[in-house]
Amino acid sequence: MPASILLLISMAAFVAAYLVYGRRLELKYKIDANNKTPAHTKRDGVDYVPAKTPVLLGHHFASIAGAAPIIGPVTAAAFGWLPVLLWVVVGSIFLGGVHDFSALVASIRHGGRTMGEVIEANLGLVGKRLFLIFAWSLVVLVMAVFSRSVAASFVKEPSTATASTLFMGAAVLFGVGVYILRMPLGIGTIVGVCLVIGSIIIGLYWPLSISETPWAISLSGWRLAVTYGAADKWVIILLVYCLVASVTPVWILLQPRDYLCSFLLYAVIVLGLIGVFVASPRIHSPAVGAFRIEGLGTLFPMLFVTVACGAISGFHSLVSAGTTAKQLDKETHARPVAYGSMLIEGLLAVVALITAAMISGEQYMVFMSKGGGGAITVFANGLGSVLNSLGLPLRMGVTFAALAISAFALTSLDTATRLGRFMFQEFFDRPGRSSVLARNRYIATVFTVGAAAFLAYSGTVQTLWQLFGSANQLLASLTLLAVTIWLSGLGVKTAFIKIPMVFMFCVTLTALVLLAIKAWHARSLLILSMALLLLAVAAFLVFTALRVGSRVRR
Repeated sequence: MPASILLLISMAAFVAAYLVYGRRLELKYKIDANNKTPAHTKRDGVDYVPAKTPVLLGHHFASIAGAAPIIGPVTAAAFGWLPVLLWVVVGSIFLGGVHDFSALVASIRHGGRTMGEVIEANLGLVGKRLFLIFAWSLVVLVMAVFSRSVAASFVKEPSTATASTLFMGAAVLFGVGVYILRMPLGIGTIVGVCLVIGSIIIGLYWPLSISETPWAISLSGWRLAVTYGAADKWVIILLVYCLVASVTPVWILLQPRDYLCSFLLYAVIVLGLIGVFVASPRIHSPAVGAFRIEGLGTLFPMLFVTVACGAISGFHSLVSAGTTAKQLDKETHARPVAYGSMLIEGLLAVVALITAAMISGEQYMVFMSKGGGGAITVFANGLGSVLNSLGLPLRMGVTFAALAISAFALTSLDTATRLGRFMFQEFFDRPGRSSVLARNRYIATVFTVGAAAFLAYSGTVQTLWQLFGSANQLLASLTLLAVTIWLSGLGVKTAFIKIPMVFMFCVTLTALVLLAIKAWHARSLLILSMALLLLAVAAFLVFTALRVGSRVRR
């Protein structure tokens, strides 16, 4: 079966969904271009800054995408490409897109507040604090997982380390040029993209590598291991970068870096689409695999949490209500920025799935085995071979793909750190008597980065990924729950929110229970503690929401 058929079906579904279902969502929320957004009513030049739609779309898309829609579908392809494809397409349209759009609108209608504050307005102060604990834990997981992924790619492809480092400098220059020197956006974009291309070329000739000096410790038989090698050094460097990026004004690094990174994302998608149609690779892996996969678990619920951001992601709600809502110029921009970005991410997930489906099952297992490079290697080699059909040298195509994944993950890293800082400060904020922990963004950032560093050295990447996927989609369920309570209070029919919410609760709660059992047998104390903490907080939030919902109905 030609892979181009899968692409055509997916693209047609996403375009139709944006035009039809996206418009229906706008009518549900009564979107009005004349309503003033928080970017104008609370403008402060640091966090609340109105952004042009292309810039904000680039920032939002790069922040939510990261490496997850690539790693997730490629890893889940072990269950077969058909169930993954169906979940990505259906999930992006009716679950993920609805979730992202709803979180953004809920935030701007609450004055640009984070989801924690939205929950406080609808579920009370206790609900807010529990949500912040859950969301902050997820952000720490994101930072731990993606710092590990980026570090591994830097070790395997040192040229991407050089390009990524230069990429940060290009972003700062772009921010200064556009916001300080008042350079027109079009000219600034051309210059910025040229700098990015230059970074890639320089990286090919001058790769940046770090020496390997491994050692390890364990604690009383429980898996609380710490390793120190080249990848571990990169993790430290990356987390220090996150610390700095979190406390600088958004226009200096975060927004311009994400905007320029979005062009890498677009390039991967466009070149991948063209390459698939030109090369016309055939699908070689089985449509449906085994129900149970060693290391992953059973198709239900692990397929859904492994695909993660490729279909629905709670992290997106933190971005929508954390940074995007503070930069949205008009309410009518919510559909392209939030719903549109999720559909583009779904298309990226389909491209990633094809890179796994176009190789044989045996070759796929070799890549995914220990020492084979994992999902990043599958994607990089698959995309590299597709780009080779367009005349690009295979080595350059593989390097470009690896750089793109690293750049995607870095955007999620610095965004996650800033969101973690927001939530840490928000947790300790008290009306009329804010403590130093609420006021000082440096303390909040250090605590967040320190927790991520501890978790990054605590377990295997695969275990962390499944825990991240479960927590991530459970957060999406809680976000949908909060929006449901809010809309119910306004008298709006909420079936379009409730159905995805109930399904995701069934998936994620089951997954967390299975992960807790797995961690107990593996004597992984930290993973077990995290899984039980997330389960307890989620259960209490659901109980609180049911009480509030009952009161609202009465």
